Amino acid sequence: MNDPKRYVFDTNVLISALIFEHSRPGRAFRHALNTGQVLLSLQVLEELNDVLSREKFERYVSEKEREEFLDSFVERAKFITSTERIQVCRDPKDDKFFELAVSGKAHYIISGDNDLLALHPFRGIEIITVDDFLTQIEMRESTEAEE
Repeated sequence: MNDPKRYVFDTNVLISALIFEHSRPGRAFRHALNTGQVLLSLQVLEELNDVLSREKFERYVSEKEREEFLDSFVERAKFITSTERIQVCRDPKDDKFFELAVSGKAHYIISGDNDLLALHPFRGIEIITVDDFLTQIEMRESTEAEE
């Protein structure tokens, strides 16, 4: 059997998946959790928690919902310790996604961030938008249905 696909999601996609569960980011995130392995590092988890703790998100997600999401995410994700320091991104804060993807042997980085998308592909890792990811899934599913 093939190894499961491994996915890295940037912080903005993860936040959209949490706040807007039935959104396209939410669908992409759920698909990745259900069919493969979503990779997570301490650096990504810390950023996600920091961003979700901002006052502007309080109207979308309560502290309890945030904690439940983070606990569930940590439980279901594959935790990776970065083994290589990578400095390739125009925004150095985004290098952690490349470190996670390379160390975790990811197949995809799913992002809406142009700083990340501009580096597609990176060491054989596809860096794609949520829409492109969902299009790939839909095409794969329709091909499988035809077989």
